[in-house]
Amino acid sequence: MEISSSFPPFLTQEDYSHFFSIFTEPFIDTTTTSIPATSWSDKRRRLSEEAVFEQKQSESSLKGILSSIQFGEGKLAEELLDWWAMAGSDEKDILEKHNKQSRATESSVDHYFDGDESPKQEEAVRSRSNKRARGTGSVASASASASIDYSGDSQAKETVVAQKRRLWVKERANDWWERCNSSDYPDEEFKRDFRMSKATFNMICEGLEPVITKKDTMLRTAIPVRQRVAVCIWRLATGEALRLVSRRFGLGISTCHKLVLEVSSAIRAVLMPKFLQWPDEARMKRIKEEFERSYGIPNVGGAMYTTHVPIIAPKDSVSAYFNKRHTERNQKTSYSITVQGVVDDKGTFTDVCIGWPGSLPDDQVLEKSALFQRATRGLLKDVWLVGNSGYPLLDWVLVPYTDQRTWTQHAFNEKVGDVQSVAKEAFAKLKARWGCLQKRTEVKLQDLPVVLGACCVLHNICEMRNEELDPALKFELFDDEIVPENCVRSASSVQARDHIAHNLLHHGHAGASFI
Repeated sequence: MEISSSFPPFLTQEDYSHFFSIFTEPFIDTTTTSIPATSWSDKRRRLSEEAVFEQKQSESSLKGILSSIQFGEGKLAEELLDWWAMAGSDEKDILEKHNKQSRATESSVDHYFDGDESPKQEEAVRSRSNKRARGTGSVASASASASIDYSGDSQAKETVVAQKRRLWVKERANDWWERCNSSDYPDEEFKRDFRMSKATFNMICEGLEPVITKKDTMLRTAIPVRQRVAVCIWRLATGEALRLVSRRFGLGISTCHKLVLEVSSAIRAVLMPKFLQWPDEARMKRIKEEFERSYGIPNVGGAMYTTHVPIIAPKDSVSAYFNKRHTERNQKTSYSITVQGVVDDKGTFTDVCIGWPGSLPDDQVLEKSALFQRATRGLLKDVWLVGNSGYPLLDWVLVPYTDQRTWTQHAFNEKVGDVQSVAKEAFAKLKARWGCLQKRTEVKLQDLPVVLGACCVLHNICEMRNEELDPALKFELFDDEIVPENCVRSASSVQARDHIAHNLLHHGHAGASFI
């Protein structure tokens, strides 16, 4: 941004500094008035020769400055008019500060002349103060004139605003986004770019519009809602670096980062209550029926799974986020956070728990989740959530046998594995559709739960609207299962699991692949 000088062109900053330093010290002009000998004799005796010399030098400098200002008053007002019209708010604030300093100087001069000084001398100093006031008054009149002329000439005002706008906003090419946003852009290519059809994208924009819409300002035009949503979805879908997203959409890097967080927060606040909620009684009944019809296990309300999302090594608590299993598999140091989710029979999320450190095993992540707290209060009565061997056997968590000894146990583990595959496939689609979950992200650790939550909501929207995933995006999910030390924590659940396993085998629901 171009910034003009804060002082009129005929005076430099050094002149102003010297001018106000003199005004802040008391002075007496001994050349214009006669001072009684009785009043000055005592004072002159107390002053050294050096002090007298400095006083005379200051008085002579002051006289020269005041004479110059008086001589150039007419030119001063004329030049101040031009300067005021071009001055910004900062320059006007500085001038107002100088006016206050001038008034304070006048008060100090008045205080200097006490009762034993000459009235003529006081009058002379007040005369010089009035000259300064006339100079300040000319600035004020210039201010008034400039404001009247500026407000009257609307065209000039628009020109100034346009010039400022060019200084504040850097022009960037956004041809790619303009082409994608056009009505004749093929829907297949749009779906390949944003992992969803135009109709789904439009639905998301309509839902978020009341929350993320911004107004135009004097400095710049607001980014449209569709472009805001597109930046966020593209970033989540591809995991592309912010500098590349910036070039693609013709926006600044910091602006793109801000848009990703803003839109993700809006998705979490507006769309999550609609598309990612724990099922009500009617929906839970339907889910139980579908699971039992497909896998033969009664009262299954969902399948549970926990995956890891890689992150950059945090500054604090590094060891807590260290992922030993991924480090051994990838042969390089890995850090991660966990995402625990429960899905229904169609693979849509009904509950998510995001953000716990990657060093925690699945059973500890479960114990720290809000789902565990709800179950402890008895809100998951007569509901089974099917998990893998990384979870403990609880009153509401059904897991496979860790030590398979009979055909009944083999048959049960096979069916539990089929139910588990629903959750695992849902997480595989989640990471395949939103590529930002596959690699370390630039998002700060404290902002990751918001971004990952938005990915889960968008996954549900795509699944509910039957958005097919490109087979080329298939992702192989890898998460080791660590059997907890205390894998059985409910005696009643042991009996219930044995009963379910017996029914599966003897009622023809177990199959024969285990034989």
